[in-house]
Amino acid sequence: MLVALDRYGERFGMDRPHRLARYFAQLMYESGDFRYDREIWGPTPTQQRYDTRTDLGNTLEKDGDGYFYRGRTGMQLTGKDNYRQFRNWCRAAGLDCSDFVKDPDAVNADPWKGLVPLFYWDIRDLNRWADEGDAETITKKINDGKNGLAARFDRLARISLVLLGYRADNVLQFQADHCLRVDGDVGPKTRAVLHTARVLDRATANSARLPLRRCRFGVQEPC
Repeated sequence: MLVALDRYGERFGMDRPHRLARYFAQLMYESGDFRYDREIWGPTPTQQRYDTRTDLGNTLEKDGDGYFYRGRTGMQLTGKDNYRQFRNWCRAAGLDCSDFVKDPDAVNADPWKGLVPLFYWDIRDLNRWADEGDAETITKKINDGKNGLAARFDRLARISLVLLGYRADNVLQFQADHCLRVDGDVGPKTRAVLHTARVLDRATANSARLPLRRCRFGVQEPC
């Protein structure tokens, strides 16, 4: 993921801390905190139905399309059409990529593995919702529902605290510093203030207790 961000993150607007926080919160949940880069195959009854999912670009015949185009990378690129779209997106961006329709395993190599989540983020215009602080809409556009919303919020809060110079578990100190109710619960008010604080520039972000420095992608981290 970092290889792709190093090379292409700025091109897709991922040089802003508040966007990165939401991006990584979603990606961490979808990949099991970076444990998995492909779909665990049973096959389950749902996975068996993938073989004839024409809405995913697979054929009506039971010819193995479901397994061949199974979910890969951290955000689970699934189905022939999605592999085709990713290939075309890469080529339109001027990237010399493999033909992922013919060789879907190739997406699990650098930098493509890290570019698939950026592809999802880009074609769904998720920077728009990240700028508005709307984690629920981002989740629905990635997941077609609200699966794991609480866990996604938890990751978002921890990442945001670190970007602002706090320990990942020190929400109490953040709440105290920002005149919020000090209860350790990262509810809507705390999440809203975390979002606002991430959007602020270096000069006003110094409400964090640790001195901050500028690093790659404009992310602020403890010195």
